[in-house]
Amino acid sequence: MSGMRTPRTVLALAVGTALLTACFADKKSAAPALPPSTCFGVFTPAELAPFMGSGEEVRVDSSGDLGVNVSRKYARCNIDVDGRSRFTASIDRRPAGHVIVWGSEVEKHRPDVLPYAEHSRLWDSGVALVVNCKAADGDFDLMLFLDAVPDEVKLEERRPVFAALMKKFLAASREQANCPG
Repeated sequence: MSGMRTPRTVLALAVGTALLTACFADKKSAAPALPPSTCFGVFTPAELAPFMGSGEEVRVDSSGDLGVNVSRKYARCNIDVDGRSRFTASIDRRPAGHVIVWGSEVEKHRPDVLPYAEHSRLWDSGVALVVNCKAADGDFDLMLFLDAVPDEVKLEERRPVFAALMKKFLAASREQANCPG
């Protein structure tokens, strides 16, 4: 009897197949819509949609802005779909000239260096960089980090996508953290 298909099993298979077909037909995302302003107001829902995968519930946990300063040292944004992390963005204010150690977790991905940031690493699922800021109240460094699950981005497009997102994130970070270029 276990090999027989009952009407209920056939209906379940048909519904499941229809749902899978719908998910693959719309490659952008089967996850609920992202809010219009996501991750410090920097990224649009369209820019982040390829990282959301499919799921029922999107949760955005984000600081309101990137305005790090002497008393507020960092800001984070995490986007989860069904409780699984899909996208992370962070900014940390550090003392100027702090030694940069990328570590084996980054280096194992054979990262590239961004053409616009000497102290950077770019890999297939993320990017990190450190930029020095010369401010009137003292120099400091900003460490920026983006990490995502790029399942719906073609392998050859991943690094260019992350490089473009970081360029936008860097510009917003410099402005909001009062870091002159």
